[in-house]
Amino acid sequence: MRQRRLLVQVGFAAVLMGLLALLVNNLAVNLIRTGLGLGFGWLGRPAGFALAETALPYAPSDSYLWALTIGWLNSLKVIAAGLVLATVLGVAAGAARSSSNRLLRSLAGGYVALIRQVPLLLQLLFWYFVAFLGLPSVPIGGLIRLSNQGIQLLGLNLSVEFCAVLVGLTVFTGASIAEIVRGGINAVPRGQWEAFRSLGLGEGLGLRRIVLPQALPAILPALTSQYLNLAKNSTLAIAVGYADLYAVSDTTITQTGRAIEGFLLLLLSFLLLNLLISGGMAALNRAVLGRLNRSR
Repeated sequence: MRQRRLLVQVGFAAVLMGLLALLVNNLAVNLIRTGLGLGFGWLGRPAGFALAETALPYAPSDSYLWALTIGWLNSLKVIAAGLVLATVLGVAAGAARSSSNRLLRSLAGGYVALIRQVPLLLQLLFWYFVAFLGLPSVPIGGLIRLSNQGIQLLGLNLSVEFCAVLVGLTVFTGASIAEIVRGGINAVPRGQWEAFRSLGLGEGLGLRRIVLPQALPAILPALTSQYLNLAKNSTLAIAVGYADLYAVSDTTITQTGRAIEGFLLLLLSFLLLNLLISGGMAALNRAVLGRLNRSR
């Protein structure tokens, strides 16, 4: 049986290597046929296009490499903020779905049901064209100012495009995280709920101190998938004009005609990001399991 499994694995690896070799051969043949060579010397040439949003100083005279770097930073900015906010929203909604309060449970259930039925692209367009472009110019408490040009928050100027993408990703991913959290909470034996209630703890405190820590091993693996989905879904930001890595890569490919190199850079960038997310979540999962094992 063990030898059979080994043979199956070797055969599967051989098939994958054969397919990869076939793809590389087709790529080489097509490059020769079209007269295009595979190279990255164009990265040092001036980009010649402006970017509406830049995390660092940028001018059209800067290189394509720097333009792609700015797009990468813009992607990282919205992804990092989205991961944090979607987690907070998802945990809150998931806990609300397990609440004994009927109104709270119904509101959270309605939010999850509605958001999961509407494609993310349509939600991004809604947040951009309906919600944020229609904002009046209103100061809130001297620290926040809303307008259809963006949001000023504690000295930070957040563009309309960034806000629409961030809110869209947060709300969409938060709904899926809420279901994961609800499933994890329901996996905890009901006796744990009775235990914290018998100690006189409130529902919120009992969830934070007793139930959620035990639900983490069931939550984290599925949560990793949602984090990866959020990172990949961020490429839809091009629909509302946000200058993320995908949008900058698209403009670069159009101007240079270097589609293969451009898509390779895009692929490797998101592969690296997703590997970092997966590795970080795997380390967190091991730490949580180790802590639970030590406490038993």
